[in-house]
Amino acid sequence: MASENSVQPAIPRFDGHYDHWSMLMENFLRSKEYWIIVEVGVTEPATRVVLTDAQQKKLEEQKLKDLEAKNYLFQAIDRSILETILQKDTSKQIWDSMKKKYQGTTRVKRQQLQALRKEFEILQMKQAEPVDEYFSRVLTTVNKMRIHGEKFEDVAVVEKILRSMSPNFSYVVCSIEESKDLDELSIDELQSSLLVHEQRMTTPSSTEEQVLKASTHGEIYNGR
Repeated sequence: MASENSVQPAIPRFDGHYDHWSMLMENFLRSKEYWIIVEVGVTEPATRVVLTDAQQKKLEEQKLKDLEAKNYLFQAIDRSILETILQKDTSKQIWDSMKKKYQGTTRVKRQQLQALRKEFEILQMKQAEPVDEYFSRVLTTVNKMRIHGEKFEDVAVVEKILRSMSPNFSYVVCSIEESKDLDELSIDELQSSLLVHEQRMTTPSSTEEQVLKASTHGEIYNGR
């Protein structure tokens, strides 16, 4: 039995970005075990076919699941959009209509993906840009490309980041390329290594601190 304090996943609201929403909504419906009803629909018997009690019970269960799936879709989609959907008898009809209306044509998606590929290729780390911010920019573009159907391996992201870091990371980039197998290096591991190097660059070493203190004390002494 589920705990009373268990957190229920929020229903993904459609915000106009169909590819992202459909991915979230499909995952949500799968977690509720309703996706098969939305994807395939309710199996209605042929005309004049007499169902057994077991078949009738199964059909009623399917229809109940379909009603529950429809309820989730109604909550996820604004009324103004629902009013443009002519057939709302089943959850499958609603889902297929949304896909047809908002997924876009193959040509448009291809153009969007081409633009994202160009954006990815010209990405470069800005001077003094924090590592976390640059990774966020790169991964945002990568995720958009994946949503548009691009098959993107993590090694391609790792290689892109390494070749586009700012010059002050040149030493650590060479070190990583020589000591690591890039096919096995995860994006998180790369980010961790670069963050350590970034921290070393921004935090003076104890030796540097001692030299700075000695220099400061000498200036004060000489000034007296």
